[in-house]
Amino acid sequence: MDNHRVGSVDEKSQVDRIINSKINEYADAYSDVELVIGEELKFIPEVVFTSRANTSETLKKLENSLTVKAEALALMVDGNEVGYVRSEEEYNTVVQELMLQYVSEKDLATILKAKEEGTTVKQPAVGESVTLDVTLSKDIEAEKATVHLRDILSVKDAIKQLNLGTLEDDLYEVQPGDVLGTIAEAHDLAISEILALNPNITENTLLQIGDELNVTVYKPIVKVIVQEALTDKEEIPFQTETKEDANMWRGDTKVQQAGHAGERVVSYNITRENGRTLKREIVSEKVTKEPQNRIILKGTKVTPSRGSGQLGWPAVGGYISSYQGMRWGRFHRGIDIARPSNRNILAADNGTVSFAGWDGGGYGNKIIINHNNGMTTLYAHLASIDVRVGQTVAKGQKIGVMGSTGNSTGVHLHFEVTQNGNLKNPMEFLNR
Repeated sequence: MDNHRVGSVDEKSQVDRIINSKINEYADAYSDVELVIGEELKFIPEVVFTSRANTSETLKKLENSLTVKAEALALMVDGNEVGYVRSEEEYNTVVQELMLQYVSEKDLATILKAKEEGTTVKQPAVGESVTLDVTLSKDIEAEKATVHLRDILSVKDAIKQLNLGTLEDDLYEVQPGDVLGTIAEAHDLAISEILALNPNITENTLLQIGDELNVTVYKPIVKVIVQEALTDKEEIPFQTETKEDANMWRGDTKVQQAGHAGERVVSYNITRENGRTLKREIVSEKVTKEPQNRIILKGTKVTPSRGSGQLGWPAVGGYISSYQGMRWGRFHRGIDIARPSNRNILAADNGTVSFAGWDGGGYGNKIIINHNNGMTTLYAHLASIDVRVGQTVAKGQKIGVMGSTGNSTGVHLHFEVTQNGNLKNPMEFLNR
């Protein structure tokens, strides 16, 4: 047996009975494969004067030593055996089922028929996609092999082997001091990969010593490449175009032309590997409806009596000593500016003076400027006033001097803003 002497028997038929008995043990379970003895047996005849055969001892040795194997097909990838199946039929099923993970039976049948006839798959209509081709990243060849029965894979396990590169999960037992990060690093995995391999845990799971984690690094032996064609109708977004209009006031805008999206019909060739998109190429493109730009008119007209809507700081330096809001049990309508570099009060924007004088309600010397764009600004507690009602003022022009007139606790400027008759927070308009 395998070039080693086992013993002697009276007749070869005695060994044949042992062989047949061994094979019959597995005949029912492996009726679809040819069973053979795994060891090579040779019979050497001996001519003797008297029989010296130790038949009983030899048959017992054979009974304990002989193994049953099967004539199967090895799945060969890059010259390496990656698994074994029973027959050519199962080999064909494995290859087909591998592809059917990513294409339908109908699409696969269409592709195979086109290849057989030497034709191409029909291109898709608008809104449709078709599978042009399906191939494997590596050829799977079948070669005859004599293998142990335990090594023969079912079709399902053969596909798993090709998909994952392994049939067994590599389990790691949690040790003292382990955390997900250290376990992942030790097995060359990202934490996200550890979590994907172990759906029963999260990043916040408290690992216990002795817990088992799957740390298998799956590496597909063969990948399925699918070529797909897609023809789709897509929207072409419109652009917004801004034009200056000297007849409109600066700060005003108007929609001259509404924008409308266009349409185009685009054909793509898409390459996917195991369902993941690798490449998406435009094969053809046809514009069926041109987009229409949205046109906005922007006013540029400026006059000294009309404000731009962008308010300037109404003092020379200084800081805000009090903001708008509740203060001392009552609502403070504006902001207070104190400690300027000098006490000049400046117009916050172009406009017309609508009030300049004493206010008996606690503001003291007060100026109100109408900016002729829906906004007005108020300046209070002035020591002196340098403008008169009806006068046109420019943005940044001196209109008075900061003081402490009226109900005031010290030298400062009280500044208010209204827009379309509604009191506003000055901080919405000041770049501070």
